Amino acid sequence: MTAPRVPGLGIDDELKDKILFTLLCILIYRVGAHIAAPGVNVPALAAYLQNSAAQGFFALYDTLGGGLSRATVFALGIMPYISSSIIFQLAGGLVPTVSKMQKEEEGRKKLTQWTRYVAILISLSQAYTFTLFTEGIPGAISNPGFSSRLIMVVTLTAGAIFVMWLGEQITERGIGNGMSLLITISILERFWPGTVQLIGYLRDGVVSTPGAIFFIAVLVASMGAVTGMTIAARRIPIQIPRKVMGRGRIREGQKTFIPIRLITAGVMPIIFAQTIIIVPGTLATFTRNQILTDIAGFFAIGSFWYNFVFVVMIVIFSYFYTSIIFNAVDLSENLKKQGGFIPGVKPGAATADYIDQVLARVTLPGSLFLALIAVVPIIVSQGVNIQSQFGGTSILIVVGVLLDTIAQIEQHRTLRKYDSFMKTGRVKFRGRQRFM
Repeated sequence: MTAPRVPGLGIDDELKDKILFTLLCILIYRVGAHIAAPGVNVPALAAYLQNSAAQGFFALYDTLGGGLSRATVFALGIMPYISSSIIFQLAGGLVPTVSKMQKEEEGRKKLTQWTRYVAILISLSQAYTFTLFTEGIPGAISNPGFSSRLIMVVTLTAGAIFVMWLGEQITERGIGNGMSLLITISILERFWPGTVQLIGYLRDGVVSTPGAIFFIAVLVASMGAVTGMTIAARRIPIQIPRKVMGRGRIREGQKTFIPIRLITAGVMPIIFAQTIIIVPGTLATFTRNQILTDIAGFFAIGSFWYNFVFVVMIVIFSYFYTSIIFNAVDLSENLKKQGGFIPGVKPGAATADYIDQVLARVTLPGSLFLALIAVVPIIVSQGVNIQSQFGGTSILIVVGVLLDTIAQIEQHRTLRKYDSFMKTGRVKFRGRQRFM
């Protein structure tokens, strides 16, 4: 029997249920992202943030799925969970105990639980800090006091926990990539308002038609370049020799490869760099310190020093994060256990050194590309006088997540076809046995 299929879509009922469940979770998430937290005067908050030195911080939070600048019930988004995940991911490369737990099934379950607990603590601290910040803005809170502060903290923390739960449900019961998919939808949702804003600029004469066309062409070219670089990889050839398994079984020799992606670190170097470079402006806004305000002005978005430091930090973090998530020693040991080897390279330490050399060479053009994608849209948008809601970070996230999601859907369809083929083969085989 073959799996029932949805007419016109070429998908089975199981995949259809996964897609519908994912769409339902996304709908709930986007509705919550537009409901303001109780007691907050959103226009007053938005007016203050418009000329605030912490504008970059709130823009980063909004890019990653939260509605912090609008103080919604899902204002924190999945940033607490992402921060917690990054903490344990970095700990895996620095703490041997955590690294050992990451390789065991039970250890991974414990780390997942710890990640949730730490995410709750981060949510509480961020909610409380944001509440104090909001109380300091004239007219932003209707009735400031202990009760309103408590309600705000509980609301934002509960919203962050619920978003974390939604993302996990999409991963387990939906089409996968739950957290990343929520971020992607938040970014894509701004496409229509950004288009309307661009049309308004053209109508009011703020932006010229050639400038708008050039800006759109740069965005399209950036998307195409990101797609190509995301897929691009340096293939290290691997030879697995023929081996006798016992009882006459022989495993034939195989030729395969290890793909080393040019952008192994993904979008994380940009997020790390952007998080650090906006620290002076964020601290200046929260502390109202004049020295920090001057430093924040020196690193204003689009300035020479902002772009220069941004590029340098992206390159540094690309190497740092790649070294954390890609362990050449473990890879070489696994190859040695399987009897595999790189032609012309001795197994063991020499293999690990060779992989590290290839990784270092590949990371340099990948990091420079990340820096280019992060900086060019900013320079172009300022050159044509457009306040764009789409930057390099948004493009990298959207392209990467959509490619992974499409790959997972295709993988599901392939597995379903394989299962159906095996079931059909067994039925035919049994049928032959009856007639023999």
